[in-house]
Amino acid sequence: MTNRRLLALTAALLATALAGGLSRAGAELRVFVTNEKSDDVTVIDGATRSVIKTVPVGKRPRGVTVSPDGRRVYVANSNSDSVSVIDGKSLTVLTTVPAGVDPEGLTLNKAGTALYVVNENELSVTVLDVASMHIVKKIEVGKEPETAVASPDGRWIAVSNETSDDVHVIETASDTVVKRIPVPKNPRGMRFTSDSRRLYVASEQAHVVSVIDMAEMTVVKSVPTGGSRPVDIALTPDGSRAYVSHGQSGDVRVLSTASLTVLATIPVGPRAWWTALTPDGRFLFVTVGRANEVVVIDTESNAVTGRVRCGTLPWGVAIANVP
Repeated sequence: MTNRRLLALTAALLATALAGGLSRAGAELRVFVTNEKSDDVTVIDGATRSVIKTVPVGKRPRGVTVSPDGRRVYVANSNSDSVSVIDGKSLTVLTTVPAGVDPEGLTLNKAGTALYVVNENELSVTVLDVASMHIVKKIEVGKEPETAVASPDGRWIAVSNETSDDVHVIETASDTVVKRIPVPKNPRGMRFTSDSRRLYVASEQAHVVSVIDMAEMTVVKSVPTGGSRPVDIALTPDGSRAYVSHGQSGDVRVLSTASLTVLATIPVGPRAWWTALTPDGRFLFVTVGRANEVVVIDTESNAVTGRVRCGTLPWGVAIANVP
């Protein structure tokens, strides 16, 4: 290979990595966006930021999560009381199964063997065995549960409850609630730190972000974000910054995780909702419901670098390295 061809190839590979975030060798980065008014999932190529396919699912799809190996995508269909399973490669629906009343947020355990589905109108979490997709347990939680996140160490599933203003902590070893933690009004999105020692919580109607110490399972700090109606939080891989989406002020605010002071404000559009970081932490994808778009933020410059048209009223977003 000539030096010129080698340089061209190197430049092309670098451009692809910068465009979509680093993927596993041989894997393709794909972004899955649920659209709750058009009843489908928009699939975006993470490198080119072009729409690959639109996948019809159930009624009012909301929560979305991806298996650890990137092969399966799970979508909660709120008005169909079901979960759809999408093949990450072929982008076909493999199966749709009952998942309790009004499923909303959902997450997998660390091993990817159990799916925890939050049932907003049932005040519970439905646990499904991933191999069979059968319901194995119901866990009572608080009022109007919103979403669930798993701790990186595999010990906990945290569930935010919008009306009872608390977070229920489920121990995965026993699938029982071991703690109810009061938080400011209307908690929604949450993220664990990479060491699982802290949980960051966005409280929409209190307009604050809180930090929970998981050793003590108590709130150690709550600070206003300066924006209106914070919804979700994404943490950078090094844990130094938190990206907080705001539905009413239509922006993403970058906070220092150490002090919770605002480092930057990034306008994105009305109803900035759920977020997903690329594996390398370089790009943040944010659903902007009223614009029917996903906005792409470069976390190095804290600037919007792309907008992708989705279906009607995009809600959830998840990123998969698809082999």
